[in-house]
Amino acid sequence: MAKNKQQLLSRIYDDPKNYPYGFRRSGDFSISESDALSKYGSLFNALYKGEIEPVDEQDNRIVSIMRGESAAELIEELAWQKYQARLNRPKLGSLYGNKKQSIDIDDSDDSDDDVDLSDDIGDGLDTDSDD
Repeated sequence: MAKNKQQLLSRIYDDPKNYPYGFRRSGDFSISESDALSKYGSLFNALYKGEIEPVDEQDNRIVSIMRGESAAELIEELAWQKYQARLNRPKLGSLYGNKKQSIDIDDSDDSDDDVDLSDDIGDGLDTDSDD
């Protein structure tokens, strides 16, 4: 099925994998940026993936912006660049790693844990005094 520009512009773009609650509720985009992504995202995504060929000067400009040959000026172009930057940012890991740590208890040497208790309660007390 061949897609054309009008069909792509009439479709609302969403990304449920990376933005399950939508662009507006993500906190990454302003309201105007999220509206621009919803409106133009399907077209930009098809151009980005090469599913359709650029047909006019505006499409060629968008492709050149995606390649880094031109600077983005319009809100939809800036929003798409910001969206791509958010998707392609490096994933942060924990300083301690992501595996659960197991504690290995070695009970082979218990000499430090032994406490010698003696019953020394009555050793220093003189209970038979004639005062």
